Amino acid sequence: MEKLLKRTLQEVAAERQVELIDPQYGIHRLVKTMKGRSSRALRAEFPWPKSRIPTLWTNSYFVSTVGGAPLAVIKQ
Repeated sequence: MEKLLKRTLQEVAAERQVELIDPQYGIHRLVKTMKGRSSRALRAEFPWPKSRIPTLWTNSYFVSTVGGAPLAVIKQ
């Protein structure tokens, strides 16, 4: 089943001329990992905010899709 799924997704991506990048998990898991790791690193390097800021990140984040917009347009 896994092989068929991967093959099918790769075929569709090739037909549509797109690149599949890490489709193993959703964006929410990536954001959570980035927030957690950066929080630990910053707190280890800079311990003084611990007494002033209980958490470095909120649970919120924003994700938006851009469809087929060219990168130059998105950067504007």
